[in-house]
Amino acid sequence: MNDRSESNPLTIGELARLTGVPVRTIRFWSDAGVLPAAGRSAGGYRLYDTQAVARLHLVRTLRDLGLDLPTVERVVTRRTGLTEVARTHVAVLDAEIRVLQARRAVMRSVAEGNCTAEEMRLMHELSRLSARERRRIVDDFVEEVFAGTDPAAPGAGIAQSMRGLPEELPDEPTVEQVEAWIELAGLVADPGFRERVRQMATSQAEPSVPHDSQAILTEAGRALDQGIDPESPEGGQIVDRLVGPGLSADERVRLADTLERFTDRRVERYWQLLGVLNDRPPFPPSVPAFEWFIAALRAAR
Repeated sequence: MNDRSESNPLTIGELARLTGVPVRTIRFWSDAGVLPAAGRSAGGYRLYDTQAVARLHLVRTLRDLGLDLPTVERVVTRRTGLTEVARTHVAVLDAEIRVLQARRAVMRSVAEGNCTAEEMRLMHELSRLSARERRRIVDDFVEEVFAGTDPAAPGAGIAQSMRGLPEELPDEPTVEQVEAWIELAGLVADPGFRERVRQMATSQAEPSVPHDSQAILTEAGRALDQGIDPESPEGGQIVDRLVGPGLSADERVRLADTLERFTDRRVERYWQLLGVLNDRPPFPPSVPAFEWFIAALRAAR
């Protein structure tokens, strides 16, 4: 290295010329302990041995990668292995990337005119939450709503399904996914929604009235699309086809009550939002068809 030897050390200026690192930076790193001088000249100037060139290149590389000076100092003095530091730094970078991707999705939503300034603020705050913090919001909701419920109750199985939040937002979340998370967080914070889910969870089993849910969804959905009034004679004929004309008025009311207990647009929206976050294919809403059928049942008593 320019015929240098241990007896012919480098001045700070020479080290700067060999490495392309400014003198001021070398002096700062020396003061921080990551690039100690080998000695001093008679005039009190710093002197460096030839190993300082390789060490300086390593320090610059680690700093360019974003490591702080205390971590760099532990690496170059071999008090911490480079592999261990790299593994930790990768995890930190991954977390930062996820935050940046969520922020990008927020700003993309704003750029497309999909939210107000207040909605943007909420989206930004919630997108910064860690996976653990996001999951805690949902877990707290489920634990509160289902506390003390009978595991054998008809609605008890809803609890585990409602925990189905993905560990992370997707690597590159879409505007729809960021907005879905914001809407979901708003839902679980709504006292009215929490109370409605608890009503489902604590519903007691009652003698069931035989019915075909898929047939109801198909027939009532078709009637809804066609604009048929559930209280009309035609609506009554559809009910007769679905449950049989022999079903008593009391049984029709009981069936309507049972279906109504587990029919709620906001709860169905919860499942739709989970589907968006888990990147599942969208499914059409079924609640409107059941609402039509419930109204038709009550009218046809």
